[in-house]
Amino acid sequence: MPTVTRCTLRFYDGLNDFLPPETRGRTFAFELYGTPSVKDTIEAAGVPHTEVDFILVDGHPVDFTALLQGGERIAVYPMFTQLDIAGFEQLLPAPPDIYRFVLDVHLGRLARYLRLAGFDTLYSNTYTDPEIVEIAQHDERIVLTRDTGLLKHGAVTRGYWLRNTAPRTQLTEVVERFELHPHFTPFSRCMMCNGLVRATDLAEVRNRIPPRVAQHFDRFSVCNDCNRVYWPGSHYAKLAALLKEYAAGIDTPHTELS
Repeated sequence: MPTVTRCTLRFYDGLNDFLPPETRGRTFAFELYGTPSVKDTIEAAGVPHTEVDFILVDGHPVDFTALLQGGERIAVYPMFTQLDIAGFEQLLPAPPDIYRFVLDVHLGRLARYLRLAGFDTLYSNTYTDPEIVEIAQHDERIVLTRDTGLLKHGAVTRGYWLRNTAPRTQLTEVVERFELHPHFTPFSRCMMCNGLVRATDLAEVRNRIPPRVAQHFDRFSVCNDCNRVYWPGSHYAKLAALLKEYAAGIDTPHTELS
């Protein structure tokens, strides 16, 4: 039988979202079996490692591999806290040059919104957790999920747990969490398949659109992957206004999903 000891844990700011009410915002005792790593201990308490940016054990910074013997005081911090950690290595990876995402099966509407904003976003309602992990590893994608267990997978290095269930609010969460405002490229991707969209003219698409559309519009776009045709239909102003809420001052091109 492994030795049973205790440590104390304190999680700060948004990390408390993962905890039961009785342990939020306070120091609490936590049982240890053997000599677990601090990563395993934090995740056993309910917090995925992808949400953790800094750890203090007895007042000293450690990484996820630090082993616990029992009796330690552990403080765990997310990104963007007020703690001054200048000079210490943070645990979350540096922001990527290009933001790419892979979403779990519950986030189809969010996937469409992210594509609308121009972000490379993979989604399928048939993805399994192992498939999502493999895609994230292969393409260096950020995992977005409502499943905390998925983010505890050791191979997932970048990820975020959506606190909300409403797609528009989820978009706000993701934009703010990753500071995506300056990275928007509106209407550059297909909302349906994630392919890149290119501008074209009426001659190319005339046989693929309703006659009334050909009569009233002269600006079109086509998805390079699924060949879906787009034109500035009735939803354009609404979608453009939605994007401007998240990226003030961006210029939306003259194409839109109709």
